[in-house]
Amino acid sequence: QAQVEESGGGSVQAGGSLTLSCAASGFSFNGASMAWFRQAPGKQREVVAAIYIGSARTFYSDSVKGRFIIAQDNAKTTINLQKNNLKPDDTAMYYCAVQVDGMGTSAAWNCRPPKSADFRYGGQGTQVTVSS
Repeated sequence: QAQVEESGGGSVQAGGSLTLSCAASGFSFNGASMAWFRQAPGKQREVVAAIYIGSARTFYSDSVKGRFIIAQDNAKTTINLQKNNLKPDDTAMYYCAVQVDGMGTSAAWNCRPPKSADFRYGGQGTQVTVSS
């Protein structure tokens, strides 16, 4: 069974950087689509970034474009989310999700942002708090 586990959350001041990691297991890493979502208290879960493993296809929400970088680490079957120039609005619980057969999932990004329902498996989340 596919599993993902997030790590790397913490507290940081505005303008700082943080890197989240999502370790994947139980499925073929190459060809999967993986994504980071976040949810702040009282708000809906929103996509942050996504990647189709083994290709150059990525997606970024407008709110993080230019500040966050999603990348795969094939040696560790992990995806990382490097977060730069953090803002208090980035405070949220961050979740990693995976769709094992990722081709169709990622093709949809040409038309619309990724959504939670596109990904079958998810993690427990890691908290990120950005103070002003």
